[in-house]
Amino acid sequence: MSFNILAIAQAGRLEHEAILLAASLRLSDPDFPGTLYIAEPQPGPKWAEDPRMSDRTRRVLTGLGAVILPFETRVFGSDYPHGNKIEALAALPDAPFLFLDTDTLVTGPVSAIPFDFARPSASMRRENTWPKVELYGPTPTRTWKSLYDRFGLEFETSLDRSWPEDYWQRFLYFNAGWFFHESPRAFGNRFLAWAREIRDAPPEELVCQELYPWLDQIALPLVIHSFGGGRPGPELAALDGTATCHYRTLPLLYAREADRAVEVLEAIAADSALRPVLRHWGAFKRMVIQGEGAMARALFDRDDLPRREQMMRNRLKREGLWIR
Repeated sequence: MSFNILAIAQAGRLEHEAILLAASLRLSDPDFPGTLYIAEPQPGPKWAEDPRMSDRTRRVLTGLGAVILPFETRVFGSDYPHGNKIEALAALPDAPFLFLDTDTLVTGPVSAIPFDFARPSASMRRENTWPKVELYGPTPTRTWKSLYDRFGLEFETSLDRSWPEDYWQRFLYFNAGWFFHESPRAFGNRFLAWAREIRDAPPEELVCQELYPWLDQIALPLVIHSFGGGRPGPELAALDGTATCHYRTLPLLYAREADRAVEVLEAIAADSALRPVLRHWGAFKRMVIQGEGAMARALFDRDDLPRREQMMRNRLKREGLWIR
């Protein structure tokens, strides 16, 4: 089944990450039958500066087969750029889609993954980031249930009862680095409406909770559950596995990701048409061209990584190898 891929790019780091994404798709899945759309927010009152990419990046992305998809920002913008992934869905053709965060490499054939687009899902590569448990505040169960109640959803069927009461993995919680559905229009309209309501009129159980930068990840499981989706099954293991790598930052890619991700990155770096453009990105220049990525990789044992990402970040910072 053919489907489209959506990613977001704007001026700065994200436009360079978009080049890596587009180049990695062409390298790792050359027969991908759908279209890669790179959505680009347009200038407007929600942006403090012009968010559009450089003409140089536009030419490179088009040459890699991507389609630039302009979209208007009406709700979020500079105050919450994570909201781009929500608002851009309205501009996408209404056909099955896979959203990928721009800081993702395609490392295998995503076209071979047996998606059931009628049953949406999202990435489980997440940590216990929300909600924060307050000493005298509501329990995580009460906090999450208040959201399900707000939108008329069945809470009990969302729970993973293999985990204890109030343990964070008991609740439906995703990393928004990838998600999919059969209709970007239906999914996007609900995602936007519910994220906006949580922001503007949250249930009282959320009064002490920080909503930024987690708003997209708070609303996402509610939307997925409402469309009959849930946690990804083994058929989707290639996402966050052999087919895609959500690396977050280049230092983290070198520190913790599989050899295949490094091979794809360095194959792209060796492309004489792409290297001169990517060297404008400071992180790429240091990590890949100047070889600091190999130094970062030597600091960690991929078979025995620290339990939390923050521990890796701290070590990279101590060694002077942290850059975005």
